[in-house]
Amino acid sequence: MRKQFLFLFLALFVWNTNHAQTKSTRVGYIDMEYILENVPEYTEAKTQLELKAQKWKQEIDTKQNEINTLKEALKAEKALLTRELIEERETEIKFLETEMLEYQQKRFGANGDLIIQKAGLAKPVQDQVFTAVQDIAEAKKYDFVFDKSSSFTMLFAAKRFDISDQVLRVINRAEKRQELTKKQLAAEEAKESKEDAIDANPILAERQKALDAKKVARDKIIADRLLLQEQKKKEYEERRLQLQADREAKKSGTVSATTQKTTTDGAKEAVTKTVDPAIEEAKIANAEAKAKQAEDRANALEERKKVIEERKQALEEKRKKTLEDREAIKKAKEEQLKEKTNNN
Repeated sequence: MRKQFLFLFLALFVWNTNHAQTKSTRVGYIDMEYILENVPEYTEAKTQLELKAQKWKQEIDTKQNEINTLKEALKAEKALLTRELIEERETEIKFLETEMLEYQQKRFGANGDLIIQKAGLAKPVQDQVFTAVQDIAEAKKYDFVFDKSSSFTMLFAAKRFDISDQVLRVINRAEKRQELTKKQLAAEEAKESKEDAIDANPILAERQKALDAKKVARDKIIADRLLLQEQKKKEYEERRLQLQADREAKKSGTVSATTQKTTTDGAKEAVTKTVDPAIEEAKIANAEAKAKQAEDRANALEERKKVIEERKQALEEKRKKTLEDREAIKKAKEEQLKEKTNNN
């Protein structure tokens, strides 16, 4: 009985070992940095934090410049100061340096505001990533999921084992669901099921990539065709306007002259110019009239400036004369008063 039990135990052990060896192990990995950089909320908050850090750095630079100024001033005036004043200034400089270093450590130290706020910034997204990784691993039977950006050394990782995009889709789905109606939610769920099927089947994934590449090529061909059509339409419109101008020129009796100009490659290009003598004379007369008006306006401004300057000069001379007369009257009164005093 004991031998039969031992035989059954050994047989079961061997079967379990063989089953474990024949079972394939599924391994996947994520890139946390890639995921964080593609979450809009995280990137916006990170930008705000970087601006705040830049402001802190400017404050530290300002403090450092003040300390350098005090040091230079002390160095220049040291020979003229007493020992007590020198010690007082050195104490002040040392106090400011200590204060600046403490502020720098508070903002950028190992336990500073920048590190703490950056960690607090990433934690909500990291929690979402961990939840999404667990859901994907349970649904698709992954045995191990690693983080490529962590301290864990990964010498090589094939792209087909990267599930970062799947994690991003799960995070974005959760945010989209809160804003969708029932009809939109049903359409989104159908799209999600299709994406999950593609992720689960490498052959479908490759086929989808090929379809996406063909779609991009097709869109480019369509865009090129539309651009060519626009160019042809523009050329046709220019040709139509030129023909219309030629007809108008013939009706009004103007002369249409075609000149030839030689291009750099030896080809000749026809250039049509329409010349109307009456119109040209009118343009010249109009230009001369404008030039004369501008000249008259400039002369009038010069005359006005001269008149203003002459008025200013006359007023200045009048003011000086008035002051001189007042001064003379004042002196005369003082002399009369002085004579009366002497006579008395």
